[in-house]
Amino acid sequence: MLRTEIPAGVSVNAVRWIIRPCIEKDWLYKPVVQTSQIGYHPNQPKIAVIELDDRDTDIQIPVLYKITANGKEEVRKEVAENWGKFLRYNYLRFDFSDIKEEGLYQVCYGNSESAVFRIAYDVYDRGVWQPTLEYFLPVQMCHMWINDKYRVWHDLCHMDDAIMAPVDINHIDGYVQGPSTLTTYKPGDRVPGLNIGGWHDAGDYDLRIESQAGETYILAMAQENFNIDYYDETTVDQLNRITEIHQPDGKPDILQQIENGALTIVAGYQALGRLYRGILCPTVRQYVHLGDASAHTDNCPGNHDDRWVFTEDNPFRELTTAAQLAATSRVLGSFNDTLSHHCLEIARELFRITRVEHEWIKSAKIHAAVELFLTTREKEYKDYVLSEQRYIIDNIDRTGWYIGRFDKAVRDKKLSRALRQALVSVRDNYRMLAQRTPYGVPENRGNTTSGSWDVQTLGYYYCFLQEAYPDIFEPDYILMP
Repeated sequence: MLRTEIPAGVSVNAVRWIIRPCIEKDWLYKPVVQTSQIGYHPNQPKIAVIELDDRDTDIQIPVLYKITANGKEEVRKEVAENWGKFLRYNYLRFDFSDIKEEGLYQVCYGNSESAVFRIAYDVYDRGVWQPTLEYFLPVQMCHMWINDKYRVWHDLCHMDDAIMAPVDINHIDGYVQGPSTLTTYKPGDRVPGLNIGGWHDAGDYDLRIESQAGETYILAMAQENFNIDYYDETTVDQLNRITEIHQPDGKPDILQQIENGALTIVAGYQALGRLYRGILCPTVRQYVHLGDASAHTDNCPGNHDDRWVFTEDNPFRELTTAAQLAATSRVLGSFNDTLSHHCLEIARELFRITRVEHEWIKSAKIHAAVELFLTTREKEYKDYVLSEQRYIIDNIDRTGWYIGRFDKAVRDKKLSRALRQALVSVRDNYRMLAQRTPYGVPENRGNTTSGSWDVQTLGYYYCFLQEAYPDIFEPDYILMP
């Protein structure tokens, strides 16, 4: 950081800096060899990406070594494919997909080395998705005290949630409360019942409805598709508001986290008569607080540090949440039947009362109908989806990822035939996106956070497409090297 005191009363040329960089004319960026941080299943594609200074003309031949008790043994040495330039670097791709023997390996390129990685049939069995359930989600839990044996991640927090946000304001984080609270509560009124469930947002302590409902839905889909309710490493006690990491309690961790997400959504809807937009701190000083969550507020309702609750009129978000709650209800049924019932009833009501004023909102209503049908098997929702076949086909890039499960359940020949024809273009688009970077996934040069979301969302959608239509969508995209 450079600092210069600005003289009083000076408005022109008040500060002048001359910066002279030291340039090494012959300096070259050292090659970086990139491999999967997880490792590779023997049957998946395996490609090392080698990142080079775009002025580097001394192209080496990469070598794959196996790490044995006797040291490194050369397994493969061959010229890498020159992928070309991406952003400021040049890239090579070294394909060793046909190597299937289990063991420890390393790729070397000149004086550069990759990290040591495994090729193994059990490479995805541990330390891949499990840390999300073991650490990330428990640590992010709001309205809870989070322990990890002799460590405390954070103490009980935000028990003073929440008061109704003022009207006609634009919050520092972009939340806008219009001229009305859209509820019976007036600005400044305490809204009871909001101090339960939810996870803190990334980098701050907000609770956004799309984050809460979206993560709950992702977990519900993971459970429904992969049956991981055998996994129990954490104690979650919602009654006493204590979570103990690495202390099993005989209950599936994934269902407990689904429950945690559903609790904040249902509590908000029951208290407000509608979905909340967000629950967040009112001041800049609080917003930039990155310490213990329990120090964010004093946990005593009725003073200036209480978080505000915002509402909004957003049909697309309301219908998307209806879809997510319907699926959540399906998964929670045998674990918490009362909460499951509330999720389903809210989903039904949102589907019934939410208007569709614009065509682009319709995809969310179709999604809600799909999940409501899969949960209830009621004709009303089935008929609605079938009546929107033209829209589904015309917007297959947005509807394709969720319509496959409906297609398999209903087996309507006309719909199935039209879907299969339309999904070819979706497959081709994925293939095109895979060519945009040397990593086999697209990139977004705008906001880096949303860019990572875009890549994750593509992979997430593709999983559903590949599961429903394996003859159209090959699995390699999910296992991108």
